[in-house]
Amino acid sequence: MAHNPPKHPGLDGRSRNEDGEIRRKRSDTLVGTLRETYGNDFLSDYRSDAQLGTVLRREGVDDLSDLLEGR
Repeated sequence: MAHNPPKHPGLDGRSRNEDGEIRRKRSDTLVGTLRETYGNDFLSDYRSDAQLGTVLRREGVDDLSDLLEGR
């Protein structure tokens, strides 16, 4: 089975809504799930069952993109 490349590379696994806006990760996404994409050491100060919304508040950023820029 052939692997199809993403239609819009550079979206970090995200997709676009019908209006073209990039969907944001849900705030209840678990750090453990994010580690599947960003590596086992991603957010190593947090438990794997911590929610993204909690991490964003504690780090003082608005979304995952801001968090990634600061790392």
